[in-house]
Amino acid sequence: MRLVALTLAAGLALSGAQADTPLPVRDTDFMPVDPALAALGQLLFYDPVLSGNRNVSCATCHHPRFGTSDGLSLGLGDGGIGLGPERRADPGNPPEQRIPRNAPALFNLGAKEFTVLFHDGRIEVDASRPSGLRTPLGEEMVAGFDSLLSAQTMFPVLSPDEMAGHYGENEVSTAVRQGRLTGKGGAWDIIAERVRAIPEYKAGFEAADPAIESGRDLDFTDISDAIAAFMAFEWRSTDSPFDAYLAGEGGLAPKAEKGLELFYGPAGCSECHSGPFQTDHRFHAMGQPQIGPGKAERFESHFKDTGRMRVTGREADAYRFRTPSLRNVLHTGPWGHAGAYDDLEAFLRHHADPVTGLERYEAQAVLPPLEAATDDFAPLKSERAAIAAAVSRAPVVLRQGDISALVAFLGALSDPVALGGRLGIPETVPSGLPVER
Repeated sequence: MRLVALTLAAGLALSGAQADTPLPVRDTDFMPVDPALAALGQLLFYDPVLSGNRNVSCATCHHPRFGTSDGLSLGLGDGGIGLGPERRADPGNPPEQRIPRNAPALFNLGAKEFTVLFHDGRIEVDASRPSGLRTPLGEEMVAGFDSLLSAQTMFPVLSPDEMAGHYGENEVSTAVRQGRLTGKGGAWDIIAERVRAIPEYKAGFEAADPAIESGRDLDFTDISDAIAAFMAFEWRSTDSPFDAYLAGEGGLAPKAEKGLELFYGPAGCSECHSGPFQTDHRFHAMGQPQIGPGKAERFESHFKDTGRMRVTGREADAYRFRTPSLRNVLHTGPWGHAGAYDDLEAFLRHHADPVTGLERYEAQAVLPPLEAATDDFAPLKSERAAIAAAVSRAPVVLRQGDISALVAFLGALSDPVALGGRLGIPETVPSGLPVER
């Protein structure tokens, strides 16, 4: 493939980059949020009562201390103890495996343009469906949710490795294993019954929804709608130096300005990282190393992760993953769909020349010890050639000065308001269970 050398001509005009930069973000770009529902969602987000064994909350893998991720390459859900890079396996009940993919950040998911979620896009807006959503789990699984952001909560609570726990450990995991997900006595109903039994939650939902106050049972979709409202409100990220720059209310530091010129110019980053949140929401094969257990059904015995192909079944989608938004990206590492890189500069060098980066990759993942784990890097060895063959992007040569300039620009996407959170971490939650801080 042809190498494209990057050289910045002396005096490169900023106006050249301005032609490709997005318009400023507007309030109308976001879905409206009910403050009362967001307040309930804050409590539920940090409450382990939603997990099968009451030991994992949404915040376990999406904590503000780690940029709404977990600071790990591949997380430990049920069976883990501690938070962030300090998390470890519970000796008395260790996880069966690592969570197969890196925990994605949660910034700006309340924006209307986010119509597909997860690394493989397994849930997305689809106007042709009765529910308006498409997911491999079927139409009955997405009925009743207020939004895509609300519907995506169905996956973590049903995942044995994330929140449900493993077969026989609790009533939620047993229902999941038996395929009883919806309806009376299903996994969602069991979770909703736990919340219904807590007076503070019951009163809060009755105050927020007249139908519940009039006697309709609180159900799982009500819970997920509240969590979605909280995420949309808490981590809306539109107060970065880049936002001020787009609005004509401030400039960028010289190094960040050079990075912007590269990003929206010869480095070609904006070909995929386009729009106000630096994502085209599409799927690309960028040669990222595959580590960890991979994505396989119970009847499969491989350790690979073919990404989008697992959703579409199309060979052309093999090893393609969704373009992530880059808001607050300096704070969301490790990077890559499997978190293979703990060094952002190394990640950028790989991203510029994916095939070479894959060939030269040296392990730098953040992986807590786990006795049950097979060789975390075995999939990289077995799948390297197939991953490289899927790459179609021509490499770009970046000098060290270019890399550091790009990192400076990415730093200008950091928003202290969103990183700190608007409602913050609650002191306590209505279940009385511990809050991870």
